[in-house]
Amino acid sequence: MSSLVRHVTIDCADAYALASFWAKALDSQVSDDDRPGDPEVLVESAGAGLLFIQVPEGKTVKNRVHLDLQPEDRTRDEEVERLLGLGATLFEDHRNPDGTGWATLRDPEGNEFCVERSRGERAATV
Repeated sequence: MSSLVRHVTIDCADAYALASFWAKALDSQVSDDDRPGDPEVLVESAGAGLLFIQVPEGKTVKNRVHLDLQPEDRTRDEEVERLLGLGATLFEDHRNPDGTGWATLRDPEGNEFCVERSRGERAATV
């Protein structure tokens, strides 16, 4: 018998606000049971849900775990621009002139995540 990842849990200052960002980023939605001010907020997505838990301390160091996003219906660069428009910030740009590489962004609370090339972009460079 094996286990499945049900949720990836992310500590944060404002669970509802950060969950709302990630719901938009993942083309999903915040759980119908969750409201602004709730200390725990869930975003269901394909694979595993993201559970945001409000904690009193702020983020002080680099993430020990981060998410890698792979766009399904747009390019890596289009996805980076979309996420920047939602409130993410570019942290480190590892995109190469030949189209390979990735971009590391930060969500509105400073958590790092990466945007990789789409499956189509990967197939075009094989």
